[in-house]
Amino acid sequence: MPTKRAAVDAWEALFRAQVAVLRDISVGFPTDQLTIVEYDVLFNLSKLPDWSARPRDLTPLLLVSQPSVSRMVDRLVERALVTKSPDPVDGRGTVVTLTQAGYDLFRRVAAQHSEAIAKRFGDRLDDAELAQLVELCDRLRRTE
Repeated sequence: MPTKRAAVDAWEALFRAQVAVLRDISVGFPTDQLTIVEYDVLFNLSKLPDWSARPRDLTPLLLVSQPSVSRMVDRLVERALVTKSPDPVDGRGTVVTLTQAGYDLFRRVAAQHSEAIAKRFGDRLDDAELAQLVELCDRLRRTE
């Protein structure tokens, strides 16, 4: 079992690395098309079956609160990037679905965003280190 000091040092290093990387790749992010949080919503919907989810199922995938997700979804609906419809399983709820226009915009922004990510990570880590980073992050995200 690692010491508390080692765990805290690792947390601080991870946190500071996250902040530095986000700052760096956010510089070139096309915020005139999507905010990074809107991008995250479209990204997550694009990975789900039928590009759809209930807001309460989408929220744990994002780094914003449920009220923020609801407001953001409403803004994305206004831009025709997602739709909202009644939940067929629970009539009190809604289902958010990525539209083709939303997917197309997501893909255009993703192409630009992935270039910035590849440069930031590729300048510092090789493929084996990147694979190790993915494995370590996946282990940290597990809740069991």
